[in-house]
Amino acid sequence: MQALFYKIIIKFSRLTKNKYIFKRYNTNNYIRARELRVIDDVGANLGVMSTIDALNLAREKQMDLIEISPEANPPVAKIQDFGKFLYQKEKEEKKQRAKQKADIMKGIRLTFNIGEHDMLVRAKKADEFLETCSKVFIELVLRGREKGKRDFAKQKIDEFLTMLTKPYKIIQPIKGTPRSLIIIIGKQG
Repeated sequence: MQALFYKIIIKFSRLTKNKYIFKRYNTNNYIRARELRVIDDVGANLGVMSTIDALNLAREKQMDLIEISPEANPPVAKIQDFGKFLYQKEKEEKKQRAKQKADIMKGIRLTFNIGEHDMLVRAKKADEFLETCSKVFIELVLRGREKGKRDFAKQKIDEFLTMLTKPYKIIQPIKGTPRSLIIIIGKQG
């Protein structure tokens, strides 16, 4: 039983190096609840039983008893190999992170006195971002006395938006912050 506990610690430390965040699961003798709702390794609900009976059932199948949701009443436990369970959780985390990366927001930064050619270069870059990403964050930075000329800065942003060749929709209209003007656009459709 002690070897299993050490295996869990090694597995967690290896996974935390890759910056995976795992919830700590109570297994086998570390489960403190008196009664558990037990789920079989196939996924069948075995009903509510005492922890000792569930642990004996898991040992008969040469598997581990893993407490999945300790907050439930009674807590839910699953009979499964703990290494396989961690592997499945790791795969779920990777899928979730892949979905999050699909919604990346790229940024374009403009200045108050930007030249027309520089705006064209940034507009081409924004077109590329609109093709690959779903959102583009456009920021026009204001310094010193430029903060008093917000109307002119809004015209600069509107001029920049007319230079874009790809169709876009405005997700967040022009919004003023103390040091800049911000607009968020996304690809249309």
